[in-house]
Amino acid sequence: MQREKNNNFILDFTGVYDDEFAKEKTSLTWIDCTDITGCDMYVSDEAEKQIGERVDSVGIHGIHFLDSGNYHYVTKIMTDRIKEPFSLVVFDHHTDMQKPMIEGLTSCGDWAGKVIKDNPYICQLILVGPEKKDINAIGLRSNKLITYSAQEIRAEAMESKTNQIDLSVPVYISIDKDVLDESISETNWSQGHMKLGTLEHMLGIIIRNQKVLGIDICGECDTDMPLPEYMEDEEKNGELNKELYNFLLKRLKKYSL
Repeated sequence: MQREKNNNFILDFTGVYDDEFAKEKTSLTWIDCTDITGCDMYVSDEAEKQIGERVDSVGIHGIHFLDSGNYHYVTKIMTDRIKEPFSLVVFDHHTDMQKPMIEGLTSCGDWAGKVIKDNPYICQLILVGPEKKDINAIGLRSNKLITYSAQEIRAEAMESKTNQIDLSVPVYISIDKDVLDESISETNWSQGHMKLGTLEHMLGIIIRNQKVLGIDICGECDTDMPLPEYMEDEEKNGELNKELYNFLLKRLKKYSL
């Protein structure tokens, strides 16, 4: 990650973030996006423009929190700003490569497929965590796509594909916390069963071996649930956010050039 522009920030669309998480981390810039309309699950052209302007004010070279999985399409907005060959590693319980429900609009369910098809700089998209049946259902066929299913991860059967990964280009990393087990994180989408130690182990390998352009994290809980449950889930996610943030800061400080 480039030290000359290392900006860590929260894009807050729903007010879901635990205040204590942001207050403790003075290196995080809090960017209020609650005034942006037309951005929940699907993003309009005007909303994408506004989000892009706020991202441009700080830059993509840092650790970024993107609210719930409804806003995972922001990763496409981030990577659209990379103007050199790169790889994208996505940890997600879902493929985010569905057929668009509304033509012309990017959504949280189809953004990754659009990155592969539309971004001229992407060399590989490495998708880690969906169920095998969901990977098999991906309509997109591309030699740029490398997948590791939840079943392969649990069986520790990933080695056969590692030689396919191009380590010569920098990487952008995107983490949807719905890849993790519900005992670790509470999101507003169905979740996988990955352990936190497994996620951190894989992140450590990537950071040791490739230049990191930026990292984003989404997967906060639903703000519409009953208050006692919401408070409990917000606290759980706040602790996980702190753990991931501290883990990534330490690894990036140790291995980034």
